[in-house]
Amino acid sequence: MVLWEVFAIVGLASLILEMIIPSMFFLNLALAGFITAIIAVFITSWIYLTIIFTILSILSIALLRPILVKNRISKEQETGIEGKYIGKEVKVIETVTKNSGAITIYDERWDARTLQEEIPAGSMAKIVKNESLIMYVEKI
Repeated sequence: MVLWEVFAIVGLASLILEMIIPSMFFLNLALAGFITAIIAVFITSWIYLTIIFTILSILSIALLRPILVKNRISKEQETGIEGKYIGKEVKVIETVTKNSGAITIYDERWDARTLQEEIPAGSMAKIVKNESLIMYVEKI
């Protein structure tokens, strides 16, 4: 087997591992594998190619991985309950106390609780946190 094929297979295997285990680690190895496969067209020594692959892997992990992880974390924070509900203003449809109450947001009914004063029905409130199916609100 030709050396460039070996490093292309290493890159492809790392890419498949990244799809199975999304950790932004194997993506760096895949990138190093593909770049080394391109370099292997010009260099035929497997020792030099292994050194190049190792250096590219270390550089990629040290320089590129923090950027990839930061982007992934910021995208995760924009989605889900935190991105869609927390901090939004809602209408109280049943008086919210420490033990009972309900709010509506996006035409959805949610059970609600407050940690402070009672919030009467018909007033506006702000969602401050979520625990399972219960939204915690505070009076605006």
